[in-house]
Amino acid sequence: MANEFKLPELGENIENGDVVNVLVREGEQIEPNQGVIELETDKAVVEVPCPFGGKVSKVHVKKGDTVEPGQTLLTVEGEKEPSEEPAEPKEKKAKEPAEEKEPAEEEKSKKAEKAKETGEKRAEKPEPTGPLPAGPAARRVARELGVDLARVAGSGKRGRITVDDVKAAGEEPAPVAGPPERVTPPGEPGQDQYGPVRREKMPRIRRAIAEQMARSASIIPHVTNFDDADVTDLEQIRKSVPPGYLGEGVKLTAMPFVLRAVALAVQQHPAVNASIDDENGQVVYKGYVNLGIAVDTPRGLVVPNIRGAERMGIARLAREIGYIADRARNADFAVEDLRGGTFTVSNLGAIGGAYSTPIINHPEVALLLLGRSRWQPAVREGQVVPRLMMPLSLSYDHRLVDGATAGRFLNTVIDYLQLPAKLLLAG
Repeated sequence: MANEFKLPELGENIENGDVVNVLVREGEQIEPNQGVIELETDKAVVEVPCPFGGKVSKVHVKKGDTVEPGQTLLTVEGEKEPSEEPAEPKEKKAKEPAEEKEPAEEEKSKKAEKAKETGEKRAEKPEPTGPLPAGPAARRVARELGVDLARVAGSGKRGRITVDDVKAAGEEPAPVAGPPERVTPPGEPGQDQYGPVRREKMPRIRRAIAEQMARSASIIPHVTNFDDADVTDLEQIRKSVPPGYLGEGVKLTAMPFVLRAVALAVQQHPAVNASIDDENGQVVYKGYVNLGIAVDTPRGLVVPNIRGAERMGIARLAREIGYIADRARNADFAVEDLRGGTFTVSNLGAIGGAYSTPIINHPEVALLLLGRSRWQPAVREGQVVPRLMMPLSLSYDHRLVDGATAGRFLNTVIDYLQLPAKLLLAG
């Protein structure tokens, strides 16, 4: 009996989605409610399950296709009828999947040995070119251990990379360093008049980023101020906090201190926490502080925001940063999470670099970019001493924010960072 699996409704106001990955192959046997494709919509990346099992006789879509509800995805041969309540497409969650929960110690060692054996058997197979089949837990462990997921062989169902696979790979000796490998860009190979090229359909999220950046650059007259904050004392306080003090998996970086400084400073300089209502010719001063955090993800830069940041202390901000960053990297966010921001902070220093001229996230009127802190000689009380300096780049909308206003705001932020006791005592 042939069953056609068609894409179900994806949710309110979602008319279509882009196929990010096809999780099954023709001829493969699948179970009822098994995930068969990963689909990117305006709200998130979702795994779409097929409600009936059997043998996949035909896959009607491929990576990069745009599909609509009611469109046939698979033809499945089997006797099993669809379950009475077909599973809805489920958004990827930041918490660990059930199959990746912590097992007992003996079972973990057995799985690790099995993963190593599986890795040896699959060593000669070509590396996958699509999104890596690893869940949020495996990706988090990979980041902590410094493991490249592209080099990990998955022992889970359909080659899925489990936490044990990552841990096993982390125990292997590091390969001898050699010349850097040439990175093959994604897309289909082709040719233009000058030579070989590769073409890929622009992902939906990248199209949204492009539209937002073009709108911001065309509407807003950007001006950028550059300065440095002496964060030597702040760094001493940060390092004095024991690992795990704020909770398991919560890392105390300089970012929560900066967010706290910004949340306090914008309340003293309301023009940088406002927006322009062009239609009504009004300036809208926000009585709340929603701080956007620019997060670099495999699918592009996204800016979810922390709502009500003015009411949060440094510990709470540290937890919120980790939470929204994990959700963003695992595509577990909705469009609503990206809206409502009043001011954005971007951390270029996590990658490297000092200063930049960041594009403002319209309709906001300012954005602060952090560079990588570095030790520099400085004169203090007539003595040349080493001080840790953090580069700051403040872009602002010159229609509303004057240079003097921007300078005073940046000075306030720097004052908080250079006298961190103020951050701890501020109500």
